[in-house]
Amino acid sequence: MHPRIRLFRAKNGIMAVHIEHINKRFGQQEVLQDVSLDIPEGQVLGLLGPNGAGKSTLMKILIGLWKADSGTVQVPANIGYLPENNPLYEEMYVVEYLQFMAGLEGIQNTEYRVQTLIERVGLTPEKHKHIRELSKGYRQRVGLAQALLGDPDLLILDEPTTGLDPNQLVEIRSLIRSLGRDRTVILSTHIMQEVREMCDRVVILDHGQVKADELIGNIPNLEQLFHQMTQ
Repeated sequence: MHPRIRLFRAKNGIMAVHIEHINKRFGQQEVLQDVSLDIPEGQVLGLLGPNGAGKSTLMKILIGLWKADSGTVQVPANIGYLPENNPLYEEMYVVEYLQFMAGLEGIQNTEYRVQTLIERVGLTPEKHKHIRELSKGYRQRVGLAQALLGDPDLLILDEPTTGLDPNQLVEIRSLIRSLGRDRTVILSTHIMQEVREMCDRVVILDHGQVKADELIGNIPNLEQLFHQMTQ
């Protein structure tokens, strides 16, 4: 079977994600093995797993950056993506960068959209600074604002809280929870506390396979489940 990615325009702004029998190999290494998931609209899904479990690979297939070797993916046409390393043009000012990215995406009413997002992600005190002057937490906010420019139906976040201090963690987690109210969110992490605090559902990957798929409220001990599924 040839891999297929189907793009749909979401109805009422939100669209579910359908992943069916996805496989991906790099050389002799099976990175994803027969992964199938259905993600309903408006859900915050946490991808949990050890390093090398296949989380980032699955996300890159969902955004169309990499091709699966086989299987089918159905995603909305409008996707926002924050990669783990959050590449930014550090010599640009915050407002300048977001307006530039909005222009590349062909977004209308650029100034209004950028100002709205600056306020929503809490960048107002830093908006006239160069990106290189920002703390890690504020850089993550810039990355989130950029991912939200097109008002995506699906928001994909790869390790969004890496390197943040405790205060920044609280703020970013709260922001991500709020974003999940009006769109589908998939976030990758290896921190179980983040899944408990931000997600409605957890999928545990290990060696490219889905080892567990549960609603957070149905898991009495996430740490124990993780260790059982990844040993």
